[in-house]
Amino acid sequence: MDNIFSERLSHSLKYEAVYLHELSDNFNAQRLIACWFASYTQRAHSALNHATPAEAYDQGMLLETHAKPCRLPAPLPA
Repeated sequence: MDNIFSERLSHSLKYEAVYLHELSDNFNAQRLIACWFASYTQRAHSALNHATPAEAYDQGMLLETHAKPCRLPAPLPA
C-alpha cells in the first residue's frame, strides 16, 4: 500500500502516453512525458471530487485521509 500512488501514476503514464507513441529517441520521450504530466496536473480527478491536484491542495483535501486505521490481525488460538 505504500507505493500505490506511484504505481497508479506510472500505469496511467504508460497506457495514456508511452504505449500509444513510437519513441524513437530520448528527446521525443522527454517531450511526450513532459506534455503528459502537464495535462495530468491540469485535468480534474474523480478521486479529488473532480478538482485538479492544485485545487485540491489549495483546499486542503490532500491533507485529509479517509482511510480506516490499521488493525492487527487477531492472534491464532493456542
